[in-house]
Amino acid sequence: MSSRISLTRYLVEKQRVDGHIPGQLRLLLEVVARACKRISFEVNKGDLGHVMGSAGSQNVQGEVQKKLDIIANEVLIEANEWGGHLAAMASEEMEGIYVVPNRYPQGEYLLLFDPLDGSSNIDVNVSIGTIFSVLKMPDDASGVSEKDFLQSGRHQVAAGYCVYGPQTTLVLTVGDGVHVFTLDREQGSFVLTQENLRIPEDTKEFAINMSNMRHWDSPVRRYIGECLAGKEGPRGKDFNMRWIASMVADVHRILMRGGVFMYPWDKREPNKPGKLRLMYEANPMSWLVEQAGGAATNGRQRILEVQPTQLHERVSVILGSRNEVERVTQYHLEAGSAT
Repeated sequence: MSSRISLTRYLVEKQRVDGHIPGQLRLLLEVVARACKRISFEVNKGDLGHVMGSAGSQNVQGEVQKKLDIIANEVLIEANEWGGHLAAMASEEMEGIYVVPNRYPQGEYLLLFDPLDGSSNIDVNVSIGTIFSVLKMPDDASGVSEKDFLQSGRHQVAAGYCVYGPQTTLVLTVGDGVHVFTLDREQGSFVLTQENLRIPEDTKEFAINMSNMRHWDSPVRRYIGECLAGKEGPRGKDFNMRWIASMVADVHRILMRGGVFMYPWDKREPNKPGKLRLMYEANPMSWLVEQAGGAATNGRQRILEVQPTQLHERVSVILGSRNEVERVTQYHLEAGSAT
């Protein structure tokens, strides 16, 4: 790349030159990026910063929180709570919404985030990340309430994630493709390093937790069985499995080189439609994947069309290379029509 374009310059050009994003959204995204930088620094400290290990508490889903889960959540709240561009926030780590103190005229946007995805990997130094989604406040809203957040993913105006790995990388869409920014620690800013990512339509890689195979529904078992059969099977080619157990890291790999990621429904909790959170994980990741030419479904329906009914709703997720996602989805539809 001939010139080093900072995230700030990129967003300013999107506002002033392209007219693609409003100024308030630009300011919000800059604040989120600064928060991600701070989280990155905390993650990098590791044991030196006394931030490793369990916090001895549970989040709203009943999951044990890591110290860094709480730190990351607080960083995002503190970074965004005084801006006039934001009306309220919702986090995977909090039961209810956080209404921004009304020191300014009511903000236009709602911010949702998973402050530290893949936190089971923190103590073993494997890539983790922050996922975020931005919605517009409904025009007819009077005040702010939880129902304002219950919008399908197609209403997102920005989405992205920051992966804390060998490099700290911010991946962003505002509806005009997917762009990658790498943190330059010397100058302290995110720099544009890749533009208009495209996911190959076909792949030979899949990502799924194989230890749960006995619990899957028949369409998923059928698809994975065909992949494992390799060249001698109905697909006529060998597949590789990749599984990091950090959605942000698995999806980042797929955006970079293709693949299909699956976290399907399983029979251990039959009343739950899935494991991943629709609002904090599935919606932003699905929009990023679609913006890069891929596809994302819950096995039967486009994820971005799912209408949420509660803040912490869960969903099955199949996303990545378009032709593979469509194949798995078709297997689900065929199984449904046969019952």
